[in-house]
Amino acid sequence: MIQGLAVVGLWAEEVEKAAHFYKEILGLELVSSHHGGLPHFKIGEAYLVILNGKPVPPQGAVPARFPVVAFRVDDLDEAVERLLAHNIELPWGVEGEASARWVMFYDPGGNLIELT
Repeated sequence: MIQGLAVVGLWAEEVEKAAHFYKEILGLELVSSHHGGLPHFKIGEAYLVILNGKPVPPQGAVPARFPVVAFRVDDLDEAVERLLAHNIELPWGVEGEASARWVMFYDPGGNLIELT
């Protein structure tokens, strides 16, 4: 029945600032601004859409720290260098286990994002 992911929406009070972050810092391709001028970024066969609003973290979440969305990257070390070059705070640094490595950070809207 379900064939794949179509759209992921993230909330930001400053949509333009968040769109700049995803385009210029994370390097996503801005494909359009439709549906009321909302920025749409193409990721594989899906879209990331930045919505106007305040993200609210879940209360009493288990685990307490889990990303809203995680992106797979070709080279995590290169991605971390790019984040640091743009003064993006990496509160927990690069983390990992035997089979994976990742880094988490907050986007301009306050959404917890992961690169893996």
